[in-house]
Amino acid sequence: MSRWISRFRKNQVVSLSTAIHNQKPSQASPPPIRVSITESAGRGVFATRRIGAGQLIHTAKPLLTHPSLSTLNTVCYFCLRKITPNNTSHHFQAHHLLFCSEHCKHNSKVFYDVESRADWTAFHDYCRSQGLKYPLLAKRLACMIISGAASADFVDILQPASLSNEMISQMEEGFGLLRNAFVKADIMDEQMTFLSKQWYASVLSRIRINAFRIELAGGSYEDLLSMAAASIEAEIAVGNAVYMLPSFYNHDCDPNVHIVWIENADARLKALRDVEEGEELRICYIDVSMSRDARQTILSQGFGFQCNCPRCLSGE
Repeated sequence: MSRWISRFRKNQVVSLSTAIHNQKPSQASPPPIRVSITESAGRGVFATRRIGAGQLIHTAKPLLTHPSLSTLNTVCYFCLRKITPNNTSHHFQAHHLLFCSEHCKHNSKVFYDVESRADWTAFHDYCRSQGLKYPLLAKRLACMIISGAASADFVDILQPASLSNEMISQMEEGFGLLRNAFVKADIMDEQMTFLSKQWYASVLSRIRINAFRIELAGGSYEDLLSMAAASIEAEIAVGNAVYMLPSFYNHDCDPNVHIVWIENADARLKALRDVEEGEELRICYIDVSMSRDARQTILSQGFGFQCNCPRCLSGE
């Protein structure tokens, strides 16, 4: 086990260090990747040329973001950048929520003009008491659709999880609270024609296996390197986000690609080791330091598949 963790931590520090000095991808050419169908895992991302260890493969802006309920008063409500004592003089406030810049406050209009009309106390209390985070992303998407900034099938391209009847039944309370908040805000019926139980379950089935937990957002570069060198467990999640291209990456418990968040929810995907042309690029969906049995359990219950990567097959 130790050799896997040691190698991952070493690569993580190299990855973060390289990000500091090479934050912008080359604008001269497209990313060295293609999306193709794999033999056993559906869509996957493959290298179109050799990629060196530490190289920034591409960046990705999120389709959806939402801060954790515990960080609502400490991060930007749009990009999830941390609002620290050093930058409070530059933040912008609206209805007790923070934005790190006028740019983020303006961009939030795609959902916030609708969201701010409703009282979300009951919905947030439900998510908080149940320990749920993905309904918050569904709420934000619903606001975007009502505002006209997104279509009802906005995330349909993403792979859905298989939901049991019991899981769908458990979603009904959240759906009822979501719809009730819009009704009480006098959102017109014709603006909510998409908002059915089927839509809500379909969106959550996609968010459930495609959302990323945003870690390391908002720290200084020195803090990031110190945290990575000290312990993977030291990373702090500030919220969740859904992306397009990163969602096409398949899983491996010994990944060759790592996702890095430096200051906000903009993702940077970097090679952990040399990757050859034609090789599939894979990320690790979970904590790489867990035991094989723990990884198998979480991947089976949370993502619906049994991992047969070389590390798992070797018993590591």
